[in-house]
Amino acid sequence: MELKIYWTDFAKTELKNIFKHLKENASLKVAKNENKKIVQSTLRLITQPEIGQVEPMLAETEIEFRYLLHQSYKIIYWINSKQNRIEIMDVFETHQQPEKIKRTK
Repeated sequence: MELKIYWTDFAKTELKNIFKHLKENASLKVAKNENKKIVQSTLRLITQPEIGQVEPMLAETEIEFRYLLHQSYKIIYWINSKQNRIEIMDVFETHQQPEKIKRTK
């Protein structure tokens, strides 16, 4: 059975923040294009959910978080087998301080 991609509210908010930042500092076209590419990069998880590496900064959690890289963005996710979906938890700009990955809000 094929998995579905589910974006958490936190991840959606972070994607919106990326859009806003790019719109203000680059252009509307760049912001739209980059957000589209970030979302599209997650689609391969539908058929290859374990393609991402385990996220070492979140290794102490009960859930096995993995990540995909898209340019300078780290997309944090986990495989929710019970609900048959990939849950995108965060989109993290890798130029930020690494400790920020452990934030929850």
